[in-house]
Amino acid sequence: MSNSDDLDGRAPGGHPSGEVGEILSIGTTDATTVFVSFSTRDPGGRDAQYLAWHALDHRPEQHRLRGLRHSFRLVSTPACRAARAAAQPPYDEVDHVMAYLFADRSALEPFQSLGKALGGAGRMPLRLPSVALEVYDRAGMAASRSVLVGADVVPWRPSTGAYLLIERGKASPASVCEVPGVAGVWWFRRPAAGPTPAAQLTCCFLDDDPVAVADRLHPWLAARRRGGSRAPLLAAPFLTPVPYEWDRHLP
Repeated sequence: MSNSDDLDGRAPGGHPSGEVGEILSIGTTDATTVFVSFSTRDPGGRDAQYLAWHALDHRPEQHRLRGLRHSFRLVSTPACRAARAAAQPPYDEVDHVMAYLFADRSALEPFQSLGKALGGAGRMPLRLPSVALEVYDRAGMAASRSVLVGADVVPWRPSTGAYLLIERGKASPASVCEVPGVAGVWWFRRPAAGPTPAAQLTCCFLDDDPVAVADRLHPWLAARRRGGSRAPLLAAPFLTPVPYEWDRHLP
């Protein structure tokens, strides 16, 4: 058994992967596309039942898809909602977030086909009211030096939750990794398409209490505005659901 008393949940030491050429030369992530489902709470109060069904039934089935690389779910609690720095319509209604990372956009068609097949098999008993379904392309990534793991793999590192930022603009958010509690960040961009304007989605992966990190992020967000960034459409902390404790973090 390891001596966990010497650790605080972080890596024990060594050189960050981003500074070691031998590590970087071995490989990099090929996850380039994110599909994000934004939903509000269940009108019948069945959020815990929904989280259990999705985690134990629906989400595992997605790993049939050759193009799927990762997935993660987030929930906004009342405390998370109170800590939001911005929430403009329609994102002010968001309580649940589900994200799937794909190798490329070609994986989206079988992803949709799988959903139809599961529905046809009677495997879609619960659905949350949808706020938005959006697809973005990865634009950049960065990791805090303190966590050691590289930016390529930080989404796979266990997290307490995430801080999501949706903006109109293209400013890099890499400096957010200097904020304590932010383990790393990936950001994605969606080009304009007809009446839909371009947008940037930033996902900060956290390793501290998301509400506490949200408070620490206020100066960073203010500096971003002073640097010319537009007011965000959403700037909000979210928690990661705890397996088999489905009612622990609910809207």
